[in-house]
Amino acid sequence: MKCFVNDAHGAVGLDVLARDELESWLAAIPGHQARWVRSHDPGTSGTWHIAVPDADGGVARVLVIADESAGMLTLAGLPMHLPSSMTCRLADDVDGDTATSFALGWALGSYHFGRYQSSDRKTARLVFPGQADRSEVEAVARAVWLGRDLINTPAEDLGPAELAAGVAALADRHDCELTTVVGDDLLEENFPSIHAVGRASSRAPQLVDMVWGDPDAYRVTLVGKGVCFDSGGLDIKPSGGMLLMKKDMGGAATAIALASMIMDLDLPVRLRLIVPAVDNAISGNAFRPLDVFRTRKGLTIEIGNTDAEGRVILCDALTEASSAGTDLLVDFATLTGAARVALGPDLPALFCNDDELAQEISDNCRKVGDPVWLLPLWPGYASDISSDVADLRTTGSTPFAGAITAALFLEKFVDRTVPWAHIDLMGWNRRNKPGRPKGGEVMAARGILETIRARCTRHGETS
Repeated sequence: MKCFVNDAHGAVGLDVLARDELESWLAAIPGHQARWVRSHDPGTSGTWHIAVPDADGGVARVLVIADESAGMLTLAGLPMHLPSSMTCRLADDVDGDTATSFALGWALGSYHFGRYQSSDRKTARLVFPGQADRSEVEAVARAVWLGRDLINTPAEDLGPAELAAGVAALADRHDCELTTVVGDDLLEENFPSIHAVGRASSRAPQLVDMVWGDPDAYRVTLVGKGVCFDSGGLDIKPSGGMLLMKKDMGGAATAIALASMIMDLDLPVRLRLIVPAVDNAISGNAFRPLDVFRTRKGLTIEIGNTDAEGRVILCDALTEASSAGTDLLVDFATLTGAARVALGPDLPALFCNDDELAQEISDNCRKVGDPVWLLPLWPGYASDISSDVADLRTTGSTPFAGAITAALFLEKFVDRTVPWAHIDLMGWNRRNKPGRPKGGEVMAARGILETIRARCTRHGETS
């Protein structure tokens, strides 16, 4: 990755300290440097950095003060804030786990989406720490960059076919089995709900199904909502609500990114990735409010609102995912504004039908700095998605608990014996923050990766 170099020649030392370590560090450096640091210390909480000058007016060292525990985001702001000509070197006495975390943060903070810009933005670079796990850092960072690129790409250049091509490229790199069902073939193969949503677009809907790994290993199935652009359909969005709808395939991008991590790290799993890819467009054959469709599972669904299309394409994908058998099923979707109202844009909502799995995911997401928040699959709201004319209604009958009723709808298409987690995420950073630049974001994937890693390890110990 371009953000890392191997040659330490000319690199500037990088010191990471806790606030209470600063005075002893200052006592060990030349007086003029200590005075410089003291005069530029903002005295605020949080993480800050300063370039410490040498006697010739150059940079002797870069100092980072972190009030909180050092972690993945500690160095994440440096690549964009330090001079692009600078190369930094971490001290050798930093332990391996911390160095790995720092290097990952550096990589995530180096990301820039420059596809449509005439000049490439350069960032400061880091000598890759010898004590860090390079395969881990590069596998995770490369996957996050891929997911961000997919989300950031305008819908003009990323429709269902292009999203499917992204999965195909991943499949080709890892020698996976790949099946793609396109257009009216979705009806022949019994994916009617995916077809119903995508049929109005000039770009044919698709279902992409990728399989990798040992058939006898721990089985993991990932499903990602791939609405490449969401106009709202006949229940059309206002212009402001449509502005970011290129990101409505953020769930698919996250699932693709996680699949990339799993395969690059060669985890001992049988991986399956399912992406229903559509545009929610408007034309004479667009699906309509109160239309009724028979799903892959055989349940009929009444369309409450055509702008709630994500759950419609996911119900066929989840039916296929769970009916084929799996030890773990996780879906990612930019599904509801209600989840954003409840938890804000930075905290994905987690729904889960298995308490132990929910706790594991919550703990692992928090541990890696990629948090989620558990919301209930509250059965008391199930009546809100009942229909007078079909088995289910796609939207709730009240304005309340929209994220929960959406999850309850999806739950109807998951086999009760399958451990299932549903991640309702934003997939977008509203402003630049260290390691999280404004634009598309892969959310919760690193925490799910840790959960999969732990579960397949336990599976190997008991099998």
